[in-house]
Amino acid sequence: MRIRFVTSNQWKFNEISEACRRKGIEVEWVRMKYEEIQADDTEEIARTSCERVSAQLGSGFFLEDTGLYVGALGGFPGPYSSYVSKTIGNAGLLKLLEGKERGAYFLTVIAYFDGTVVRTFRGILEGTIADAPRGSNGFGFDPVFIPSGHSRTLAEMSTSEKNMISHRSSALSRFLEYLAGRGNGKAVHGQ
Repeated sequence: MRIRFVTSNQWKFNEISEACRRKGIEVEWVRMKYEEIQADDTEEIARTSCERVSAQLGSGFFLEDTGLYVGALGGFPGPYSSYVSKTIGNAGLLKLLEGKERGAYFLTVIAYFDGTVVRTFRGILEGTIADAPRGSNGFGFDPVFIPSGHSRTLAEMSTSEKNMISHRSSALSRFLEYLAGRGNGKAVHGQ
């Protein structure tokens, strides 16, 4: 099976393609930027982005949106995670959390357009925010996020290790189960 993944993010592509390769699925990288709506809901962002991209690509592709939700910050940065990561970064997030509870979770929503409807698949990874950045793998908030039941940050894990537990791989597994259930065994490609 071959699927098309729309993203301009090399790290996301690497994670998705590595997870798919283990399952014998080839991922075609559709490297493109697209305008995202500003919304407070990660699923709404993924769904709307998918609808907009379908005007250019037709059907048979997927994309994803991910947010880091920190309890002590009322869920911030949530759907604004990319912007927050680029502006205040991990240092800024840690400053905001000084003296506060550090429980957090990542939410990934994969959106897939099958030619008729946009379908979404969610994955969540619970954890805590570390006291300081650790590790050099991954991107974004990976150096400060410690998954529940683990002592290392996501950035201290290899891509394979991260893919065993991550929010992105969880959403991807649900998406791939959906595709397998369709039973066509053909390439997931548009017209």
